[in-house]
Amino acid sequence: MKRTILSFILLLSAMTAFAQKPKKEILYLGTYTQKGEGIYVYEFDRSDYSFKELQVLTSKTSPSFLEFHPNKKYLYAANEGNSTVSAYAIDQTSGKLTALNTQPAQGRGPCHVSVDPKGRFIYLSNYGSGDLAVYKLNQDGSIGALADTIQDKGRPDQKPHMHSIIPSADGKYIYASDLGIDKIMVYAVDPKTGKLTPGAVPYAEVKAGDGPRHFAIHPNGNFGYSAGELASVVNSFKIVKGSGALVPFERVTMLPADFTGKSYAADIHFSPDGKFLYASNRGHESLAIYAVDAKTGKLTVAGHADTHGKHPRNFLIDAKGEFAIVTNRDNDNAVFFKRDAATGQLTYTGKEISAPTPVCVKQLFLN
Repeated sequence: MKRTILSFILLLSAMTAFAQKPKKEILYLGTYTQKGEGIYVYEFDRSDYSFKELQVLTSKTSPSFLEFHPNKKYLYAANEGNSTVSAYAIDQTSGKLTALNTQPAQGRGPCHVSVDPKGRFIYLSNYGSGDLAVYKLNQDGSIGALADTIQDKGRPDQKPHMHSIIPSADGKYIYASDLGIDKIMVYAVDPKTGKLTPGAVPYAEVKAGDGPRHFAIHPNGNFGYSAGELASVVNSFKIVKGSGALVPFERVTMLPADFTGKSYAADIHFSPDGKFLYASNRGHESLAIYAVDAKTGKLTVAGHADTHGKHPRNFLIDAKGEFAIVTNRDNDNAVFFKRDAATGQLTYTGKEISAPTPVCVKQLFLN
């Protein structure tokens, strides 16, 4: 009897240890390939912020923005260098990438790629030509047939520059930020074809010269926030249920009151719990930190964190909320910051990845 009980305890302990075994974490860096080689892949240990290079996927096409398929088995890259978009399969044991296929961007200078939350479509933002493209996704993760393209209209003194597309959590709408014409376009997505139809309120227009660049939707789905590149501001919107329309209610600066230099906004992300919003400043070289009122959507400045590098582009807030990683293009580094979940503040860890001109970072958990 004692032997049976002992065996059961040992078996239970083994099962518990297996269940608690940390998942392998993988980081992917997208780069500009005037200096970089392509996509850099690292295994990461959060216990001490250590990392090990696993792969350098050579692609001298400036894969400057990356995004996962919702099933995390595939990665997509917007290639600014040759105006294409590429699909990669992710090895579910190692995290290494294998090329699947590449499609034309249908425009010039694709700077952002996003994926439908249900894995049906991929959205491409072409900055140079001011248009967007929608492709269907195949079951094997490869990029399939072209579903739609839309060319934004500007004026002789105000040319369109499509900068990002963010889908709603249910995939019914997309929010397409055009920096050149100061509009965030709202489109309804046909779930079968991927065709886009202007929303009931087809766009939200920001103050002239704000330059909407990236967009983030609060985890509760009630509010959207736009990082205005040219004016270094965050524009806040209520999202109308049923139509996806954007109703503006607040505009706040991303810079300290005593800052007098030039600075340009880049990226914007929430903490996993939605209590804090972060936005990157290129020039002030910081992440602006805001506390978010979940009921009203109003922002309160909570501080600014030095990025310990110049020209901070894309960044990520850890899915568990424990740290942040900022890519500093001009210092060739991706810097790790410990995050205080209660206050939202970031503390420099002294740890960083050296990689040439990094401009995008993504995090993946493997079982």
